[in-house]
Amino acid sequence: MSAFDVEVDTSGLNCPLPVLKARKALADMSAGQKLHLIVTDKGANKDIPAFCKMTGNQLVENYEQAGKLHFILEKGA
Repeated sequence: MSAFDVEVDTSGLNCPLPVLKARKALADMSAGQKLHLIVTDKGANKDIPAFCKMTGNQLVENYEQAGKLHFILEKGA
């Protein structure tokens, strides 16, 4: 598991809310910082990688633990 700078737990929220909360958190971060996003909506498995591709942020890691999806995103330049 990677170290991260900011954590956002969107458990119980359905898309697009996890993506919107990730976007808001990343807006306040500096390039190279890492965001740990916790999601329960299975749709995030498609939505988060697509969001990263569209916004120039990098999906560093993702895994499932205790029924929750975990995404580590690195803010792009």
